[in-house]
Amino acid sequence: MLSISRRVKLLAGAAALSLGSCLPIDSALAQVPAGRPVSSEPNWTYGIVRTGEDREAIKSLPMTQRPYRPLHFYGNTVRRMHYRGTAIPAPRDVLGASAATMMRK
Repeated sequence: MLSISRRVKLLAGAAALSLGSCLPIDSALAQVPAGRPVSSEPNWTYGIVRTGEDREAIKSLPMTQRPYRPLHFYGNTVRRMHYRGTAIPAPRDVLGASAATMMRK
């Protein structure tokens, strides 16, 4: 579980990025060991809002193991910080979110 001060820093960094600012994210937030494999990172999934069994299955997972989902800025930022050590989305994230938004179940 992230502390409140860490959550505030994450949200502030994400807000600064979404507003077009090029301010660097606090380097203390990057606690990912060097060389951590990116392949362990979850993939993008379709659907912005989940209901029923899908919703319960996703909620039962820790935030860092949940799949990336379009428009889930907080959760996606937490996962990027966990796996990559940065809140900045990579070009593959933009493509992944676009594809996941267009996918149907």
